[in-house]
Amino acid sequence: MTAGRRLLILSASMGAGHDAVAAELARRLVAQGAEAEVVDVLRLLPLRLGSVLRRGYHRMVRHAPWLYELIYRSFFLAKRAPPVSPLVVLAAARLRRLAARRAPDEVVCTFHLAAQIAGRLRERGGLAAPSTVLVTDFTAHRLWLHPGNDLYLCWSPVAFGQVAAAGHRVLRHAPVVRPRFRAPGAGPAEVRARLGAGPGDRLVLVSAGSWGVGEVSETARVLARSGRYTPVVLCGGNAGLRRRLRRAGAEPALGWRTDVPELMAAAYALVDNAAGLTCEEAFAAGLPVVSHRPIAGHGRDGARAMARAGVSVHAPDGAALLEALDGLGDGRRRGRQIARASALFASAPVEAVLITAPARPSPARG
Repeated sequence: MTAGRRLLILSASMGAGHDAVAAELARRLVAQGAEAEVVDVLRLLPLRLGSVLRRGYHRMVRHAPWLYELIYRSFFLAKRAPPVSPLVVLAAARLRRLAARRAPDEVVCTFHLAAQIAGRLRERGGLAAPSTVLVTDFTAHRLWLHPGNDLYLCWSPVAFGQVAAAGHRVLRHAPVVRPRFRAPGAGPAEVRARLGAGPGDRLVLVSAGSWGVGEVSETARVLARSGRYTPVVLCGGNAGLRRRLRRAGAEPALGWRTDVPELMAAAYALVDNAAGLTCEEAFAAGLPVVSHRPIAGHGRDGARAMARAGVSVHAPDGAALLEALDGLGDGRRRGRQIARASALFASAPVEAVLITAPARPSPARG
């Protein structure tokens, strides 16, 4: 039963995806009568190291993606586990104190660092509440996995297989997406008029995540020069990218938006470079996804894995991008891709999986 249960959800402000999943999970649990609190795991690090970590990651993916790729390959995918990260050790004591004060019935992690911290504490007897990990990525790299965690939840069939192969207890659920993506408010005609689109324009959403990183300008140029597609670039919080696109005549270039469900309902396709939550939202909206010039590390691995699973197309260069978009004009091909992506939602919603999951050990009450 969910009613009356207290859940502590550990997220991370690395972009917006992990926090958005955590917030939607909390909303659903509260609607079921539970108490749910979301905590940014980066705030558990002392000396403002969480802010340093966030800024460092942001700068790498924006200015030195090769460095993030090197770190990702060396640590996130290493076959032999390196010694425990100092970040895990530093945050563990604070999580132990936080859990002692809140006395949650369950801890749910939506970020890999949180999974490492909670798993370590749980393994060493420092966390009384069961620790459940909700893997938000399409693929599960090594840092998602820790033997101390009690349960794993995966929306992706690829991540499910990887977690199961590693010997962890894992259950499948539908992607955690806000309901608005299945039932947007404004109609496509109203949205197109708002964007100044002509009746024959094929609007292609170009997403670069909340930070607006990657080779987005080049993607917009390829689409615009084709004469067949009108790029609508979602720049997130990157005001500089928005200004550059507008100076180059690439319009519309949009900042942070709250009407993405309506934009998706009016679009022909989504071109994405991160393989994150925006893709799940497009799957919910019935909008075909093309991955193009994905960001380094988990973005590139996720884009390739999604394409292999048939829920998206991976287009490595401009010619392949236009070919993929042209191919979506074939109704049968378009329908097959949308159907495969929509099938991800055939699994039970995550809150139902949490309710019906076999019992985990109960926390000790003080």
